[in-house]
Order: sequence, then C-alpha cells, then structure tokens
Amino acid sequence: MSNSDIPRNSALDGHYSIGKSGEISADGSAGVILENVQGSVLYQVAGWVDTMDKVGTQIAKAAKAESAPGPCQAVVGEKGALLRVEPMKWWLIDVTAPVILPKYGTSLDLSHSRTRIRISGSQAVEFLNRFLPLDLREREFPQGFVASSAIHHVGVTLWHAEGHYDLFIPRGFALFVWENLVDVAQQFGLEII
Repeated sequence: MSNSDIPRNSALDGHYSIGKSGEISADGSAGVILENVQGSVLYQVAGWVDTMDKVGTQIAKAAKAESAPGPCQAVVGEKGALLRVEPMKWWLIDVTAPVILPKYGTSLDLSHSRTRIRISGSQAVEFLNRFLPLDLREREFPQGFVASSAIHHVGVTLWHAEGHYDLFIPRGFALFVWENLVDVAQQFGLEII
C-alpha cells in the first residue's frame, strides 16, 4: 500500500459546519465561499540543474499536459495539475508522480502534509488580501499563477485556478489558519461548502 492509498482525515474534520454566516447579502449570496478540499494527492518533484527539461517532460506526460509550467506558473492537464512552486520543484496535484531516477531528480509524497482550502466568491480577492501581501489583481496574478507567501507567519502556497484560489497550508497549522479565515470572512458573508 503506497502512502497515497492510506485513508487520511483532514486536519479540519469536525471543526466546521456547512452553511452560511456573517454579512450575507440581500439576495442570499455570500461574498466568500470556503471549501475544505479532501482527498487530494500531492507529490513534490525536483530536478537537478542539468535535468530540469527531462524531469519536466516526465511530469507533463504523467499529468497529460502539453508541457511542465515555468516558475510561478501552473498547468492543468487531463489527469491533474502541475504547479512550479520553486525554481527546481513542481507540485503534482491529483496525479501520482512518475518514477524519477535519482540521477535526474527525486519525488516525495506530500499528500498527508498539506490541507487544501478552496476560496471563491465575489469578494475572494479582497478577502485574501487581508492575509497575503500579494497583488492579486487579475492583471498581476492571473489564472494559472502560483505564489508562496505566509499567513500569520505560516508558509502557504496559493494557486489561482479556474474560478477559484486553492490555498495549501501545512497540516499542523491548518486549523489555526482556517479559524482566522472563517473569522475574517464573516464581514464579506461566508458560505462553507
């Protein structure tokens, strides 16, 4: 049984209720929608200085994507997403990493180490800017961009996916960050799905 096959509980299980709260608009909509994304598979793959192209080709093939993304970029393929989180590292989301020979690079299963929170809604950008020192305006951080940042000194990764943002938080700090997100989202109107 591989590490990804082991059933895992979210660090947030039992710490939230589905529903709406806070300053809900007259039409019943919430400005911020939060979702605890469960069951994601997450691999980190690194290449060496002279093997990045070869490793990039391997992971693109695994995700059925045209190519691996460049720095701070994401690519979504038929089987999963690829995020370039560091100059020589990618994250593979919802796709198992291919076998990487040690002379070319290495891979690590991070599936159990991160909590993934999906953030959407009409006020998502303003809400996220209460926490992250990033310019999230569309022209500066368009769909397909990835950034490493911090929320209250906790290192996080933010991906601007299609129609939402995915926030990856180290498991041990997930509840702390979640409680802060929920508290601030009340002023925008919050829906937890």
